[in-house]
Parts: sequence; C-alpha cells; structure tokens
Amino acid sequence: MTKQPVYLDYQATTPLDPRVLEVMMPYLTDKFGNPHSVNHTFGWEAEAGVDLARKQVVDLIGAASDEIIFTSGATESNNIALKGLAYASYPEKNHVITVATEHSCVLQSCRALEKSGFSVTYLSVDEKGLINLNDLEDAITPKTSLVSVMAVNNEIGVQQDLKKIGEICAAKGVAFHTDAAQAVGKIPLNVGDLKIDLLSISGHKLYGPKGIGALYVRESLTPHPLPLFDGGGQERGLRSGTLSPALCTGLGAACEIARQDMEKDFEHISGLSDKLKQAILSGVENVRLNGSETHRFPGNLNFTFEDVRSDQLISELRHIALSTGAACSTEKPTPSHVLTALGLNRRQIDCSLRIGIGRMTSVAEIDYVADQIITIVNTLKQQA
Repeated sequence: MTKQPVYLDYQATTPLDPRVLEVMMPYLTDKFGNPHSVNHTFGWEAEAGVDLARKQVVDLIGAASDEIIFTSGATESNNIALKGLAYASYPEKNHVITVATEHSCVLQSCRALEKSGFSVTYLSVDEKGLINLNDLEDAITPKTSLVSVMAVNNEIGVQQDLKKIGEICAAKGVAFHTDAAQAVGKIPLNVGDLKIDLLSISGHKLYGPKGIGALYVRESLTPHPLPLFDGGGQERGLRSGTLSPALCTGLGAACEIARQDMEKDFEHISGLSDKLKQAILSGVENVRLNGSETHRFPGNLNFTFEDVRSDQLISELRHIALSTGAACSTEKPTPSHVLTALGLNRRQIDCSLRIGIGRMTSVAEIDYVADQIITIVNTLKQQA
C-alpha cells in the first residue's frame, strides 16, 4: 500500500527539495546580514550567498550573472518583462503579441497595457495547443516591441517551438519573452541558442522555496525594461528592495540541483507519465488527452473523462492531490481559458482533470492512482 495522501499537483507547486532547505538554513539563522550592507562581514557573507545563487541560476539557462534579476516569482517577472519593456519602447512601438493560452498574469498584464493605450494581439492555438508560426510572423509589425510565448503551458503541458519563435523575433528585430516557470529545470533551455531576450523563473516550480523567482534580461537588449516601482535601486535599478539571502540561495541551489539531475528527473518522470497515461487510456472509455501528445512536458497530463465531472471525481479521489487547472484560478467560476482555446466546450471542460508528476513521485503511487482513477471513473459512468 502506498503512502497517503499522494501528491500529484506538481504544476501548482513542487515540494521543497531537502538539499535546498539545507543550503537555506544558515541564512535563516547565523548568516542574517543584509546583502546590501557593504561595510561589514555580515553583509559580505550574505552578499556572497546571493552572488553564488545568481551564478547558479545563469548556469542553468546559459546566461551571464549580470543578466539575472531576482524577483518574488514568475508573476512579478512577467509583469516587469511585459509592462517594463512596453513602457520603455513607447511611443515608437506600442504593440505586443502573446498567446490566448498564456498564464493569467501574462494575459492580465496585456489587458492592463490595452487600458493604457497599447495594442495587443492574442494568437490562437490549434486543437493541440500549438501556435501557427506563420500567424506569429504575420502579426509582427514595425510597431511591435515584444512577443511573449510560454515555454511549457501550466494547464496542459504543451511545449511551443521556442527556437523557431526566437528566430522569427530576431529576424524581425522584436524582443522575445518567455514565461518559463513550468520549464526551467525540467527541460534544457539555453537563452543564447533560443534567442530569448527575457525569461521568467519561479522557485517553487523547480523544488525551491516560494516567494522567489528571477527575470533574465539580455544585456544587449535595447531598450531595457523600465522598473515598475521605485526604491533603493537594487537589482540594477530594475527591481528595488532588500533581497532575502535565504530565498535567493534556495533558488540557486534548486537550479544547481536541476542542472545536475535534469536528465535523470526527465527519464523518471517520462516513465511514470507513460505508465499512467497508458493505464488510463486502456482502462477508461471515452477519455482524451488534452494538448499535443508529442510536444509536451510529460509531467503534465490533462485528461477529459466523458460524462464524469472533475469536481465529483476529485471529491472521490480524496487521498490524491489533483486539480482541474491553474492553482491561481481555482476561485474563479469561469471555465479554463486554455481548454476553451483548444476548442473544448463547457461540458468537456467541466470533465477535465490535470495530473502533475514530479521528482518525488514513485512507481507505487502511480500504480495506486491509476487503479483509483480507473475504478472511480468507471463507477461514476455506470451511475450517470
């Protein structure tokens, strides 16, 4: 019997890796100095920890240390990237391009820009969740300052073709931003190879602490984003405020562990994902996997179970942590904008479930979850 409850909501958050906690602990106790205090040893040791963390982040994505800005998380990073660059490019350029299936913080940032007089193009996706690259190329105009396309979708796990998107943006002289919260540390990402100008990172999506993230800003990017608020000028003037050495070193450690273990983690997660997917598809009738089966991160499986409401299914699966979609939108009564963009109707969306698999997931847990889902779904179908 597997240990309960079983956690399979890795897109919402990941457990803190014990190795990360070990690195963080001294900065929560003895090494309590302000990293911006430059006149004594307490500040120096805190600053050294932050500097090492910054290097560990850039080593994971192929950047340089002066190209990383620490933030509170991907939501803040996305806001700085989109609004900051849009404001910096105005009035010469007043057009932004994004995708209908982006995270809500990107979509809300774009809507805020629209209220300020900017023009935004929302690219549609096909039934697999992928954008049409010709549509992207056609949407870019001389007034376009930025293209923002998520690396791995948080609800359906679909991977966009970042390399081709980066090539299109570079050829057109347009900045390319990607929300990589669900991708960094899980799939290889090199900002140079992919021609990425801005990239958002979230600590708690890669087994690091909550409340910390980062924004990569290419040094040669012109113009640079403008800061969204004023203060002491920390983080190259783009994100003022005292950094938390504990959180920064936690993110750094998580990135270093991911750099070392990424291949092993991916193989582990892929095997468990294939096992669970095949069990469900063979054990349940009228079930569909949402999003591309080939262009996706395997740790994210989003299924629609015909005639079985996901809220009812989740209530029956009381010993398994699952979700119907993005954690940030669970309080909203509106249907998933991601599944809507794929062409699902309201009834199908109400029957959809996201399963997240991660580093700590075991074979025994997958066997247990597969058995539980198949049994309960088939029982609910018979009762319908």
